[in-house]
Parts: sequence; structure tokens; C-alpha cells
Amino acid sequence: MQYHMTAKNLTAGYNGNPVFRNFEIKIPSGKITTLIGANGSGKSTVLKTLARLLTPLEGVVYLDGESIHRMPTKSVAQKLAMLPQGAQTPAGITVQDLAEYGRYPYRARLSGLTAKDDEIVRWALKSTNTLALADREMDQLSGGQRQRAWIAMALAQKTGILFLDEPTTYLDISHQLEILQLLRELNVQQGVTVVMVLHDLNHAIMFSDYLVTIKDGKKYLEGSPEEVVTPHMLQEVFDVEAEERGFDVQHGEFGADMQVDSRNDGPVTILFDTERPL
Repeated sequence: MQYHMTAKNLTAGYNGNPVFRNFEIKIPSGKITTLIGANGSGKSTVLKTLARLLTPLEGVVYLDGESIHRMPTKSVAQKLAMLPQGAQTPAGITVQDLAEYGRYPYRARLSGLTAKDDEIVRWALKSTNTLALADREMDQLSGGQRQRAWIAMALAQKTGILFLDEPTTYLDISHQLEILQLLRELNVQQGVTVVMVLHDLNHAIMFSDYLVTIKDGKKYLEGSPEEVVTPHMLQEVFDVEAEERGFDVQHGEFGADMQVDSRNDGPVTILFDTERPL
């Protein structure tokens, strides 16, 4: 397996107070990797450190063999795009304007867009089904449309890796699935490596190739969804009790393979899809 990014002995946090310590991770190239864990486990802090939004207190993040925190900002932006949770745009910004910002890492100072830039922006809009929305202002769009516009901007950067922190937050279920399906299509059709944080375990199982489970600032378990999501992991990481019931699921249906009895919140059903969508 090839890896775009690795991190060794990573310690990071806020105001000198570590959220996680001695963290090591490898991001598989061309796959969708999702960080999962309970609230406050440190998964978003890990993502921000990998994406160079936070400087580690100790350790190194390597991007294509180079220390990411020693690379020039524009060089990083040509290889990696990051969509933070709850991203906001100034008033009056259109979808076209936002997508054009994605070309900034390639522009010379005080220069405008080139014909190649225009071509890439149009491709990004088309890939995210936002071409028809190009002249619309961002504050006129639905939540799902806004998120697709942000992804268009990230695509316009033409990077090999896309980081997203809880991309489905504040969206209704139909728009959540729409965004996750779009990310899967970009991964399969464009070869984009996707790394994201998700709070919904069902979605993480359905749309991920690789899961990294974080508990109390430490990596607990990693692997495919089938390897990671077990009754023992659910109890240890999410404090829920689960009983595995097998994998008798008809093609194309979401089956209840685990019935979970939460100690605090009542029964929860963990759904598995043996045919994860492409």
C-alpha cells in the first residue's frame, strides 16, 4: 500500500496543552480514510495538525516525504486542500468567485486568472454539479449546495489530498448523503485521497475504505470498517454495548448487523452495507 502522508511521534494541542501525544498514522493513497471517536477524543485536532493548521509540539508530519511544517505555504496548498468545519464566506461572494480562490496557490503576485485556470475552475464546478450555480451568491444556497461549492474550491486547487472536518455537520440527511456520495465519486473517478472526520458511525462505515479510531487522544484501532467496527471497539471507544448478529444483508440494502444498547442513550442500531456505494 502506498502512502501520501505519514506522521511520527506527533504531539499537538492548544496553548501548549497536548490533546494527543506520540501519535503515528499513515494515510493510504487513493483511499477514503475517516477518523472516528467519541466527542472530545482529539480527532479534529489530529486532522488540523495533519493539514498544517496546527503546529505540533513534537513530531513530524511528512507529505510526499517532506516535513509539511517546513514546506512553503503555496507548495502545501498545491498538494493538500482543507475544508474546516462551518466554513464561512464574505457577503456577496458567488460560487464562481469561491471556486476561483482555489487557483490562488498557482497565481503569480497581482496576476489574474489564465485560460488554464478558467478551464480548471469550470472542471471543478462541473465535477461538483455547481456549474449552474456559478453566478449565485453563497448566502442564497442551501446547506448542501454551499458544501458542494466549497468542495469545488478545493478541487480547483488540483491537489492530491482533500481534508474535511465534519463535512456533513448542520446538513439534513439527504444533503449528508449527497455530499458523501460526491466525495466517493471524486475519490473513484478523480483519484483524490480523502481524509475526513465524521461523527456518524454509519456514514463512516458506508463511505470509508479505512478507519482510524481515536480514544482519549490516542490511536486505538485502524483498518477496514469490517476490521475496526466490532462490539469490543464500540464498548471501549463509544461506551456502548453491542451484540454482533452476522452479515445476512441483501444486495443494495442497509442491514442491521449490530444491535447496540447504549448505557446512556437507549438502543442504537449500527448499520452495515456490504456493498458500499461507489
